[in-house]
Amino acid sequence: MSQGQLATRYHRSFLSSASIASGRRKTNIMRINMSSLTALLVASSSRAVSAFTTRTVAPVAARAAMTTRHMASDGPMPYDDEKMPIYALGLNIGMQISSQTDFKTLLEEDELAILLNGFEDVVKGENTANPMEVLQKYGPAVNELLRDRTEKIVERVKKDGEEYIEGFLDCNDEAVKTDSGLVYYSMKEGDGASPEVADEVEVHYHGTLVDGTVFDSSVERGATIKFKLGQVIKGWQEGLAMMKEGGKATLVIPPGLAYGDAGSGGAVPPGATLKFEVELFKVNP
Repeated sequence: MSQGQLATRYHRSFLSSASIASGRRKTNIMRINMSSLTALLVASSSRAVSAFTTRTVAPVAARAAMTTRHMASDGPMPYDDEKMPIYALGLNIGMQISSQTDFKTLLEEDELAILLNGFEDVVKGENTANPMEVLQKYGPAVNELLRDRTEKIVERVKKDGEEYIEGFLDCNDEAVKTDSGLVYYSMKEGDGASPEVADEVEVHYHGTLVDGTVFDSSVERGATIKFKLGQVIKGWQEGLAMMKEGGKATLVIPPGLAYGDAGSGGAVPPGATLKFEVELFKVNP
């Protein structure tokens, strides 16, 4: 993400009903909207999105570049140059699906094989059953299955965050937990101004999930970033207000002050607790 770039945050539910015309009648079919299931995928540390903002960017180009680098570093291509464009097409489809939903987390191995069989049947036109009839009959079961498994994963992610916060406080005596639940740990005291919500700030930051996965880092990109403090998540607004120019601090932000149960694109899972190391360079009123 280039300095100062922002985009819209996802707010869609993971399942929606669509009215699809079939002949003269319209049938309500349950459609899986993948966007909020993205968060079940632990984001790659090389994905360039600014996840501390209240909005996220679409990381299609970043994903493509990441895949290209991965293939190049692993050795020869699986097919000759004549067939590789077809393989690349398959990769493109797979990346779009996998970037939105981590089916490896949601499904068992045998279930994943069944899912791929369904995909293959539609692509090849070799369906043994009418896809519309299957969706009409089993759509509610799809809803129930995904909802149940997603909720369980979110609960687990939240619990991991709570345990991480407890451990962080135990290991850092000078860390403070505010009434809102934010954990603030000063790494270096500043001597300049403290920002207010309306101010613009210039910072360096390094953001990780509680398992250490780097989901966003201006430090790794090698460039500071400027933004209005009021444009970012509540945990940043509260945490940076506790800092002064020239200071550096660790912020451990619970989901209620970050992205809650919605998560943020493919970078931040639903219910995730976030850890940021933030260095505040400049406050511009």
